[in-house]
Amino acid sequence: MTLEAAKAALRHLDLDENPVTVKAKSRDFFWYSPVLKERLDHVVGDFAVAPRSEAEVIEVLKACFAHDVPVTVRGAGTGNYGQAMPLRGGCILHMKHLDKVKEVHPGRVIVEPGCLLKDLDAVCIRDSGQEIRMFSSTFATATIGGFISGGSGGVGSVRWGSLRDLGNIIRLRVVTMEVEPRVLEFRGEELARVSHAYGTNGIITELEMPLAPAYPWVEIFVAGADFMETVRFTDDLANEDGILIKLASVFEAPTAHSYFQRVRPHVTDADSLVGLMVAPHAMDAFLTFLARRPGLRLIYRSDAHDWARDPGPVYEYGWNHTTLRALKVDPSITYLQVSFDFPDHVEKIRAIRERFSPEVLHHLEVMRAHGKVQMAGLSLVKFTSEERLDEIIREHEAMGCPVWNPHRYTLEEGGRQSVDARQLAFKKEADPKGLLNPGKMISWEQETWDRTRIWAYPGLQKRPEADA
Repeated sequence: MTLEAAKAALRHLDLDENPVTVKAKSRDFFWYSPVLKERLDHVVGDFAVAPRSEAEVIEVLKACFAHDVPVTVRGAGTGNYGQAMPLRGGCILHMKHLDKVKEVHPGRVIVEPGCLLKDLDAVCIRDSGQEIRMFSSTFATATIGGFISGGSGGVGSVRWGSLRDLGNIIRLRVVTMEVEPRVLEFRGEELARVSHAYGTNGIITELEMPLAPAYPWVEIFVAGADFMETVRFTDDLANEDGILIKLASVFEAPTAHSYFQRVRPHVTDADSLVGLMVAPHAMDAFLTFLARRPGLRLIYRSDAHDWARDPGPVYEYGWNHTTLRALKVDPSITYLQVSFDFPDHVEKIRAIRERFSPEVLHHLEVMRAHGKVQMAGLSLVKFTSEERLDEIIREHEAMGCPVWNPHRYTLEEGGRQSVDARQLAFKKEADPKGLLNPGKMISWEQETWDRTRIWAYPGLQKRPEADA
């Protein structure tokens, strides 16, 4: 690796060598996990470049390839798994300048990867009365490219499923890292090569995403003393085809009372909470549906409330904002990502609660998968040790509840615990030196690994104290 030569070749671009700002650009929200914080807290890039065009992206990749400099692509750094962390140092490819909404059409939008989700949504609503189908709870700060490269679903998944479901991405334009980088366009089956791949096998420079009609969503909190009743209510609501919703989150007591400061005056520590986004034209139907559940009560609706302090967007209580709010109150909290699959998801939720609560508190997000309503758990965990955390994960999986482990920084360990052959094959083609976000794809480094413990990337930067 010849860093100085690479930097000299790129000095006419937006190059950052300031140690303070380069360190900031080298970090994401990996510290949600005490396991990752312990292993990755020292990781830092050597310099950062912010290209202003696809041509400059090609220039960066070509220069870094020539000088064997690793390249880690970055959006806003709101991911939670270390996916934007440059494990081997090198170049941080910051996509902040590629932020243009290029075209808005009926049912679709063409956009650059560095565009913030909130800005993309605002342009689509302003220009066409349409909105993006789904977004992360970090709507105000996350980029669309980062969401596609590192996310799985979000607000809107109750209606549209996950990002990798057919139809939720239309087209991706990707640049390879070779002697002469190529520009490729993927649709259909080919999308899986680079979606949710952490930028390990190509750099996305343009996206075409589907849109849906925009609504001034009514944001709602419903509270109830019986947690399983809130689960059944939310599951039944998501199956009411005539009631259009964009979000359905469930929080086991005492989550709302303990961690949601602006909600706390309106609940007790025995109250579980449901957060919803309901289309205005569906409100009459929703209120009728709610009235059939006497154990539940409507405590907040954004279009008519008398709260002294506005709680802000309800979606900022769900998905991984739940973990963030809990961490601000109790730094010992971490989380898991759990699949509660159809058709016995409600029973699995009950069983897990009986086994682990209050060490593990349910936080559930309703999603669709293959047309069926199921739930994803972003469970809050009282962290005591890495060994205990691993034991909790093993017990979940033994009970038929797969865990997408957020305490791992690789694609395989954080996903289905197996190799994605399509992504590996494309990396061999598009990144022959293995310079794109190295250390995040185990199958590139070795054929097999011990799944009982966290994989240790051999090229991981040494801690500074190790050289002292």
